[in-house]
Amino acid sequence: MPLIALVIAALAVGFEQLVQWKWGAMGIIAFVALTVGVKAKSVAIGGIGAVILVMLLAQSG
Repeated sequence: MPLIALVIAALAVGFEQLVQWKWGAMGIIAFVALTVGVKAKSVAIGGIGAVILVMLLAQSG
C-alpha cells in the first residue's frame, strides 16, 4: 500500500511540474482551484479553475 501511495504522489508531482512548465504559475493556480473545487464539491471554485485552464489552453494553441 505505501508503494502505491508513493507512485501516485510521484505522478501528481510530475503532473504539477508539467503544468508549471507549460503554463506557469497561473496554470498551477488553476489546477489547485480545480482540485480543491472537486474535493470540496464546490462548483464555483472548480468552475473557476476549469475556466482558467481552458483560457490558458486556448491562449497557447
